[in-house]
Amino acid sequence: MDMEPVIYVVDDDQAVRSSLQALVQSVGFKSRVYNSAQSFLDDYDGVSPGCVVLDVRMRGISGLDLQEELANKGITLPIIIVTGHGDIPMAVRAMRAGALDFIEKPYRDQELLDRIQQGIEADVRHRKDAAARTIIQERLDNLTAREQDVLNLVMRGMINKQIASELGISLRAVESHRARVMERMQAGSVAELVQMVVIAQPEFAKRILEEKLR
Repeated sequence: MDMEPVIYVVDDDQAVRSSLQALVQSVGFKSRVYNSAQSFLDDYDGVSPGCVVLDVRMRGISGLDLQEELANKGITLPIIIVTGHGDIPMAVRAMRAGALDFIEKPYRDQELLDRIQQGIEADVRHRKDAAARTIIQERLDNLTAREQDVLNLVMRGMINKQIASELGISLRAVESHRARVMERMQAGSVAELVQMVVIAQPEFAKRILEEKLR
């Protein structure tokens, strides 16, 4: 069952927290509010998809520092920065660090809600992609060393006869290993097999593509 998205509101101003919480709840979003970056870090468990609505200037850890801390921890939760004290260098730093948007007060409620919806959709996509990569990688890890060799050469566009020559094995052995690769990877075609490797190991797939273009 899909988890219900959560909007995390992080702001040390009680009035702002209450206002933002009322806004997101008015359109049916679940929310959690925090009066500091540290309290958010202490509570966040990464289970539910969603996004963070974050103030820049806060006591203790600032909004931008929290953004960097999340990145360092490998937490890819989309971040929307809302501030009444923004400036261009601050906005540039936030966007370079991967913020979804940098919104200055006063803002239109619908503008923020639209960004929140985009953030949720982005996080849901990311989680689905990550889950798919995990499943595919587990299948790859279950291949034997020889099956890995055959897969790598299939990725390079070799036909069975070429693979047999490259590995010094019989054509029948290549056919057998290739069939097992397709079965273990649960791929219905070579195109689907290649797409799986691209999803799970994009850097490896990129290197092969570059080799083909040389």
